[in-house]
Amino acid sequence: MKKFLKIFFLSVVLLLAAAALALYFIFLNPNITPVKRERPYIFIATGSTIENVFASLDTSVLFNNKFLFRMASQLMKYQEHVYPGRYKIYSGMNNLELLKMLRSGKQLPVNLVFNSIRTREQFAERISEQIEPAKDSLLYLMRDEKFLSPLDVDSNTVLTLFIPNTYQFFWNTSGRQFVRRMKTEHDKFWNAERKQKALQLGLQPAQVTVLASIIEQETQRDDEKPVIAGVYLNRLKKKLNLQADPTLVYALGDFSIKRVLSEYKKIDSPYNTYKYAGLPPGPICIPSIISIDAVLNRFPHNYLYFCARDDFSGYHVFASTYAQHQVNARRFHKALNQRGILK
Repeated sequence: MKKFLKIFFLSVVLLLAAAALALYFIFLNPNITPVKRERPYIFIATGSTIENVFASLDTSVLFNNKFLFRMASQLMKYQEHVYPGRYKIYSGMNNLELLKMLRSGKQLPVNLVFNSIRTREQFAERISEQIEPAKDSLLYLMRDEKFLSPLDVDSNTVLTLFIPNTYQFFWNTSGRQFVRRMKTEHDKFWNAERKQKALQLGLQPAQVTVLASIIEQETQRDDEKPVIAGVYLNRLKKKLNLQADPTLVYALGDFSIKRVLSEYKKIDSPYNTYKYAGLPPGPICIPSIISIDAVLNRFPHNYLYFCARDDFSGYHVFASTYAQHQVNARRFHKALNQRGILK
């Protein structure tokens, strides 16, 4: 009897040891390495099934033993807890660590950044590179007047919603959630002080942004932006056409143009500020915060004209009279000709 009990207990111990060893290899043994160290993430799209997740893992993770991971996922009933998102993979993770993270939906946020944007198409593409919504779906939203109306913008002014900065989003944020969050950030940016400054200029915040977009394309010299803002505000006050070359470039849709020719000024577009008075119907880019604040803090003066300097320093010369402006313009055109810049 004693011999039987010894054999029995030894068998139980061996079975328990074998079970513990099996559980260790299934759950705790290091099993995972990211394929790309510089981009160690798995992206799980909205609506994914467990098989979709396995397919995503196949492209982003190297398994020491894929079979054991699938076994662990079944034991932990992962198929009932598939959540979309972007999840960071660490080298040497075990199956338990990865599955606990995926089952919990605890993803790391994306630091979403955008700047130097010229068009809606470019903006939609930049955003789609950073979060889940596709470029086409974002473009559709930015043209959907029914969706935009409660946000106090339309398809022309929608880019005024987006203030260049760094924002944290979860990767699986929907397009609608993204735009609405940007409306919230826009309203935070347009605090009482900025709104009051805009009111003193006789402009709405969206109009300030439209003017700032023109200034953004006129100069890269931040210290000069308040002076150029003053020129355009003087022209608006005197009901003179803005005659802003960047608006012609935008109307033509050719951002490689380096020299605005007289023939361009004949184009029939609401963005042709040589032909049509006032501000264009929307921004010609997403301006930086510096450019927006340059309008709100414009430098007061009597200038009505400006022209790029002939030293190609990026700065401009300013004039109060058209006669002086013509002198400045001829000097710059001569410099363009000497450099062979004809268009």
